[in-house]
Amino acid sequence: MTEDEAMDMSRARASLRGWGGVAAMAVLCTLALAFALLLPWTQKTPDAPLRGGQKAATGTQARVDACEDADAHRQTLAPSGADGPTIDAIKARTGAKRKLIVGVDQNSYHWGYRNPNTEGARLEGFDIDLAHRIAQDILGDPDAVQFKAIPTSQRIPAIEDGRVDMVVRTMTITCERLRQVAFSAPYFKTGQQVLAPKSSTVTGYNGSLAHKKVCTAAGSTAYAKLDADRKSGRLPVSTDLSATVPNQLDCLVRLQLGEVDAVVTDGALAASQAAQDPTVELKGEAFTEEYYGVAMKKDADDLVRRVNRVLVDYRAQGWQTSYDTWLSATLGKDPAASKPPAPQYLRSS
Repeated sequence: MTEDEAMDMSRARASLRGWGGVAAMAVLCTLALAFALLLPWTQKTPDAPLRGGQKAATGTQARVDACEDADAHRQTLAPSGADGPTIDAIKARTGAKRKLIVGVDQNSYHWGYRNPNTEGARLEGFDIDLAHRIAQDILGDPDAVQFKAIPTSQRIPAIEDGRVDMVVRTMTITCERLRQVAFSAPYFKTGQQVLAPKSSTVTGYNGSLAHKKVCTAAGSTAYAKLDADRKSGRLPVSTDLSATVPNQLDCLVRLQLGEVDAVVTDGALAASQAAQDPTVELKGEAFTEEYYGVAMKKDADDLVRRVNRVLVDYRAQGWQTSYDTWLSATLGKDPAASKPPAPQYLRSS
């Protein structure tokens, strides 16, 4: 996509008034999805993140195999400000390419959102603030970031393929994902919730989902949870889980179009979507406890340690300001339910 085409898309989005119009939302998300799918390929450069050398993983694999999701957020490395091969490679980039390459969302309101009402349709939100803070620490410039919009289903492949240095995109830390990528300590606490029209008979994550079509993002923790619960009998066997999409926001569009009956996603994201469309609401309480982390390559130990050091400072100064700016209106002024726990660093290598 050329810069002119990107600006045309931004002007088109800016011309839409509100999120209540179904037709407008469908057009917007069609454009956004196309842009998200194309952007990682159009921005490939010779200076793509280096993959680094292979390391013996016997101890790490054994540790991950014994992992339980309730403790997955503790499987990270202790903080350190020391540079290493991954950080050296990032700092070695020259000129306009001397940037931290970060995979983000551009459609999650107040998390990673391309605001059409700002100059250049600027990316903004809670995740974006954190990415700027990490860039400041590593490269000395909060704006030394190259953002790459990636679909939910492409977060891990983008890391493994070396398209990005890290992903900061409302990504839950799980044992399964720890087999593929490394995570920082958690920077946000959330849980899965049901989103449905206010007029719906759905009341939450319960029997009211029988014979209902539920939308989730492919590769999301929401789909994994629903699939497991339907197999175990916690969720009615008649619940239809066939509606999966590349980007979580596409579920909201399908809900507005009447193609699905409910959406299951992180409560933090669902609350922002309810703020975008007053015809939908959260149904019931969160039924899981999850933690967002920054995802990186498995062998990027120095980068993981550096991000964890940044998070120590960020939790003390910066996290609350970002929460107040982006999330207090949808999640409440008291951030206690969203604050991550005190970090534990149980991974030794």
